[in-house]
Amino acid sequence: MSYTWAQEYKPGNGLTQWLDEKLPLPRFVFNAVGAGYPVPRNLNYMWNFGVLAGFCLVLQIVTGVILAMHYAANAGVAFDSVEHIMRDVNWGWMMRYAHANGASAFFVVVYLHIFRGFFYSSYKAPREMIWLLGVTIFLLMMATAFMGYVLPWGQMSFWGAKVITGLFGAIPLVGEPIQIWLLGGFAPDNAALNRFFSLHFLLPFVIAGVIILHIWALHIPGSSNPTGVEVKTESDTVPFHPYYTAKDGFGLGIFLLIYCAILFFAPNALGHPDNYIPANPLSTPAHIVPEWYFYPFYAILRAFTYDFFFIPAKLMGVLAMFGSILVWFFLPWLDTSPVRSGHYRPLFRKFFWFGLIPTMAVLFYCGGAPAAEPYVMISQLASIYYFAHFLIILPLVSSIEKPEPLPFSITEGVLGKDESAVLNAQPTAA
Repeated sequence: MSYTWAQEYKPGNGLTQWLDEKLPLPRFVFNAVGAGYPVPRNLNYMWNFGVLAGFCLVLQIVTGVILAMHYAANAGVAFDSVEHIMRDVNWGWMMRYAHANGASAFFVVVYLHIFRGFFYSSYKAPREMIWLLGVTIFLLMMATAFMGYVLPWGQMSFWGAKVITGLFGAIPLVGEPIQIWLLGGFAPDNAALNRFFSLHFLLPFVIAGVIILHIWALHIPGSSNPTGVEVKTESDTVPFHPYYTAKDGFGLGIFLLIYCAILFFAPNALGHPDNYIPANPLSTPAHIVPEWYFYPFYAILRAFTYDFFFIPAKLMGVLAMFGSILVWFFLPWLDTSPVRSGHYRPLFRKFFWFGLIPTMAVLFYCGGAPAAEPYVMISQLASIYYFAHFLIILPLVSSIEKPEPLPFSITEGVLGKDESAVLNAQPTAA
């Protein structure tokens, strides 16, 4: 995607010329997210979620740093320090609610970003590394969010930490030492709280570093697009600025309207009531659940209730929970169809909309439901289909499906087969 107009950066005055010679930061920005970066002309609003995810990360880092100035990572006063932030610190309530709801917003846009990748097969060559780095970011997000959930030191924080770290105890031989190492003892206490606070503060900056690699990898082959057809001519692209900066700005405005509506009018809607009770190791909550964005994986974990030969059910659940995400790493090689976009894959499209999406919805619901029938049985059936979709159905569909005809080019996909319109669709440099 290296076109002549995409490389024309000219400093406007002596200062920018001197800066470009000594530290070419303006040139880097111009070529990365400005008029110097050509982007497929047919990107729809599903391509907004990458920018929204970046905005959410910045929001979480800024609010997190402010909250860290007032938080005390001590089991005796952690809960009280959160109440202090809420009641005594100027605008502390808004920082806390912005951070807590920002985590939910982050996962919403990332889930949409991932499922857009599923539908448009954004993991296919030559974009495998972009996908692999994206899944790595998601795993780091999960670790960061779990540790952040522990910090308020409410009832669900304490028991969530006990249950989740207890999963490592299911690993033969090394499980119990790993669990003790994670907690710094035999149960969640000061040592665990300090470790989780340190890692929760550090990991967002690690995520930011991996996102830089993610964007760097993206700029090598260029963005994918709804047709799945690669860029062939200059007419297939437009400059990122001003076309997509305006489009991303509109998407960001809609996002902020929804986010602020929740922040100011329903800030506790996505939280758990038990986490507003101080942690009590002697009182087990009736129903221990993680945050809502972990529900599908928690449902898969709880779906295993019987030992499988010599493998305990608990270990099977742990392996399945981690495997449900690790299977995403292999999608570039499991999906062998030469066509990327789900718009031109009729059989794939049916399994996506009527198979994978309903299955994920069921897992979300069952993950937050009590660990009792019929939810356990429904979780088991949904878990079977989830793994079958990626490991059996997707490779099978890829080999037997007859795709629909693809447009010759991105421009043809946008403007149709009018040759004069296609030839005249030449974007000008911004």
